[in-house]
Amino acid sequence: MTTVADPIIGSWYKDLENNLKFKVVTIEDTDDSIEVQYLNGDIGEYDHESWYNSTFDYIEDPEDWSAPFDDIETDDLGYSDTDEHRPNPEDMDIDDYLD
Repeated sequence: MTTVADPIIGSWYKDLENNLKFKVVTIEDTDDSIEVQYLNGDIGEYDHESWYNSTFDYIEDPEDWSAPFDDIETDDLGYSDTDEHRPNPEDMDIDDYLD
């Protein structure tokens, strides 16, 4: 089985043969390389021929995708919004809600 999943920067894949999850971080057409970062933090590289002869498939972002990034800020995870978007009772005027 060969992959039909094109490499896309920022997308996650799974090597079905070796059971490895990784994210594409760079694609260099000039030197025919696709740089990836595995879930454990290791960096790897493939050329286009080896990519398309592999057993890679698209996957959703793993729940623990930030594991390789030791110094990631909580704000960078995309779900750190602490504002629950509830109105501040001090700013509410009952007349604004009555018709």
